[in-house]
Amino acid sequence: MDYSQFLYMREELSLIAVLLLLFLADLFMSPDAHKNGGKARLNTMLPVILMAIHTAINLIPGTAADAFGGMYHYVPMHTVVKSILNVGTLIVFLMAHEWMKREDTSFKQGEFYVLTLSTLFGMYLMISAGHFLMFFIGLETASIPMAALIAFDKYRHNSAEAGAKYILTALFSSALLLFGLSMIYGSAGTLYFDDLPAHIDGNPLQIMAFVFFFTGMAFKLSLVPFHLWTADVYEGAPSAVTAYLSVISKGSAAFVLLAVLIKVFAPMINDWQEVLYWVTIASITIANIFAVRQQNLKRLMAFSSISQAGYIMLGVIGGTAQGMTALVYYVLVYAAANLGVFAVITIVALRSQKFTLEDYAGLYKTNPKIAFLMTLSLFSLAGIPPFAGFFSKFFIFMAAFDAGFHLLVFIALVNTVISLYYYLLIVKAMYITPSDSPIPTFRSDRCTKWGLALCTLGIIGLGIASIVYQSIDKLSFGI
Repeated sequence: MDYSQFLYMREELSLIAVLLLLFLADLFMSPDAHKNGGKARLNTMLPVILMAIHTAINLIPGTAADAFGGMYHYVPMHTVVKSILNVGTLIVFLMAHEWMKREDTSFKQGEFYVLTLSTLFGMYLMISAGHFLMFFIGLETASIPMAALIAFDKYRHNSAEAGAKYILTALFSSALLLFGLSMIYGSAGTLYFDDLPAHIDGNPLQIMAFVFFFTGMAFKLSLVPFHLWTADVYEGAPSAVTAYLSVISKGSAAFVLLAVLIKVFAPMINDWQEVLYWVTIASITIANIFAVRQQNLKRLMAFSSISQAGYIMLGVIGGTAQGMTALVYYVLVYAAANLGVFAVITIVALRSQKFTLEDYAGLYKTNPKIAFLMTLSLFSLAGIPPFAGFFSKFFIFMAAFDAGFHLLVFIALVNTVISLYYYLLIVKAMYITPSDSPIPTFRSDRCTKWGLALCTLGIIGLGIASIVYQSIDKLSFGI
């Protein structure tokens, strides 16, 4: 065996090194070190430092290569997507820093970081898969630890319930997806992405295979009608885990879905475009309507994420390089804005245990900086200029419009107005709605401030720095 092939997996090897270091650091720390003293501070800062190093050393793309007989496929665009996931995970670690330092926790801090990086490793394998077996291994490696993360606060009833709902629906969706893969193998005789297009002719068995495959992926993306788990899981999971689930998991699944549709199901483009057309309309419209009715902020953001997944599908439906560029850029901007919102939700929950719109009334008077940063994030999610969210929506609408989906883009534009309404409900609560008992004034910890600073930099800077979109566009032709 040629062990030099492992050198093509530099991101994966680097991540495994970080994971093992954190596992060993947590294993050899005494139980008392997790409650007080300098070692506990080291335990919560070490993952942040290691993740920052891992992100920095893997920023520069390498050359395209295949390994292990084509099971693993690498192109420079993979480094871009993995770097986005790395930065998002780093911000989640910064958000979770104070939560991890609580003295009333019933868990060891290291478990959170090991589980999180395990899911990230699975996403890496999905992104670089050149074979459906490698893809499925990555999918399950990402999904199973995610259920443990959702149920992480094991003595909170909502967290345990959310974990149970997620794992049951995840298992069911994975079974459907695997059933679809078996149909693909039965009709084509291979599971290699490069070999499959020659055997795909759109016969009934392959259409059914695609339906099952798409059903499994739609669950990961929480697209309508496979979204029913989302609000309950987002509400029950710890806020930092909800942030990770809404951004990192969704971003990787969206990229992988587009890559598989382009590589494998290209001969069936008319069939899967028809499916995506109606699913996109349903996801954007139904999610926006339900979001308007929500009072719990985490549930509101859950329906927001379903709607955002529908917008992401606008980049997928054309199956073009332009759509790929728009999708990756959209995920990058969405990560900055959505993580900014959840950073505020996390720190407010730690300080006051408040989650509803009514609880946020008068936040501007007691915590003006937090309220302002929350407003920037919400405006970016709504697509208001001059924030980066406006440009990400423009590019993804343009990709779908150029692919010929004019009515779909018009429906998405109308829904953007609806989304602006419920985002402004939060802004109204913070700035206008009076409150007799507003959230008290508090100071954020240093890591939360760094996380919010990175999100704010992304919200403002990504819209101004056109080089970001241009750099992604140069790499989008070779996936």
